[in-house]
Amino acid sequence: MSVLPELHYLPFWFTELSNGIMVLVNQGGEHLFINLDDFNHILNKDIDRNSDFYFVLKDKQFLADDYDLEIQLDVLANQLRSRKAYLDDFTSLHMIVVTARCNFNCRYCHASSANEKEHDLDLDWPTAKLIVNKIFESPSPIIKIEFQGGEPLLNWPIIQDIVEYAEIVNRIAKRQLEFVICTNLTLITREILEYCESHNIAISTSLDGNQEIQNYNRKPRGPIDGYKVFEEKLALTRLILGQDGASPLLTVSKTNLNRLPLVVDEYIKHNFHGIFIRALNPYGNAVDNVNTLGYSTEEFLKAYKNALNYIIQKNIEGYYFVEYYAALLLERILTPFSTGFVDLQSPCGNIISGVIYDYNGYVYASDEGRMLARRGDKRFCLGHVKSNTWNELFKGDIAKEVVRASCVECLPECATCAYQLYCGADPVRYYAENGTLEGHRPSSSFCQKTKGALDYIFYLLSLNDDRINKVFWSWINY
Repeated sequence: MSVLPELHYLPFWFTELSNGIMVLVNQGGEHLFINLDDFNHILNKDIDRNSDFYFVLKDKQFLADDYDLEIQLDVLANQLRSRKAYLDDFTSLHMIVVTARCNFNCRYCHASSANEKEHDLDLDWPTAKLIVNKIFESPSPIIKIEFQGGEPLLNWPIIQDIVEYAEIVNRIAKRQLEFVICTNLTLITREILEYCESHNIAISTSLDGNQEIQNYNRKPRGPIDGYKVFEEKLALTRLILGQDGASPLLTVSKTNLNRLPLVVDEYIKHNFHGIFIRALNPYGNAVDNVNTLGYSTEEFLKAYKNALNYIIQKNIEGYYFVEYYAALLLERILTPFSTGFVDLQSPCGNIISGVIYDYNGYVYASDEGRMLARRGDKRFCLGHVKSNTWNELFKGDIAKEVVRASCVECLPECATCAYQLYCGADPVRYYAENGTLEGHRPSSSFCQKTKGALDYIFYLLSLNDDRINKVFWSWINY
């Protein structure tokens, strides 16, 4: 009588969804939906070797035997290597604060921007040149320079200087060079847009909802109707840069939390085909105004699910419209590829994927680290472009500390979470919430929000509804 080869369970995590379905996720990020009976078969190690369930577990690398163990482990290793591919090239996103001044005073401004009439808050050319030189020391084949503020167009000449100097440097460096300006659009002109067109500069802007919502949250310092000017300048931007010439970003506050379908309709009204439902973050003015703008994680997740259902239905009815946060999570769930979203990486994307240079030459591990510095806390300052070398900035003690604290595989609760392959850590956010880089998962709004969103997306996937699945696959770029 022949002896059957020994079975080996390969590493996996699990959780139970609200409909009683179990989700299993293995070391390579493959997932599997099973019922409680099959889960008990796994626990009791009494799987029928002639059953379909047995072969599904083997096909998805949850199970191996003596004959194929080495092959199965190689498959898992390749999948995990693909998910960590963002580590290969190091820092590609370089954000530059060209001014801390702004012509708006948004109620939730995370950057704590100053009045446009303030002085000594603009990036000067000697510092800008040092920043560009530091940027091109990055080994990444892709260099994206993102101009931030304040309102960056208040210091338009330095943007031109940086763009043209970077283009000169890139004649030798030969990187894939990209530029983005994050602007409220109100100061944009035909001349600026024509310059952006000739230098392939993308535009990122902000839209929180209809006229009432936009003007309540995003308040101009001068006597203008911010919403009307936004509409006028959006039309001008599209005239010169094309229909996709400007990409809007949403910030969810109490003002629009329970009106997200209305916000989606506003985006559709302006012929946008996607929205990133972004929760309020605990920085800057958002902290000062938390009583009027804030909400609980539970309230956010309820509103998010409602909005996601609304968006899915819009797609089913024939209007292609992406919810970008869900799309990022779906790409991580349904494909073996890494994504560039710094919040969903382990180790986190701070420093490794993106870094920010303030107008005064100080370098911070993330935009959020710069936001804390605006309020006097320079915990995440890596150094200065004038006094520190590239190695001192990007391989120094602060950089190592942030990376060390952001590996979810080693963090309490994260290490046993079914979603760890799809999630990440945010030491800056944890520090802002409870004063430690490692954070406290049970009370972390970041953790609760991400797990809640993943729970709901997996619930929708478990329904195996062809209409929903087609919508989800249409959102994935791979």
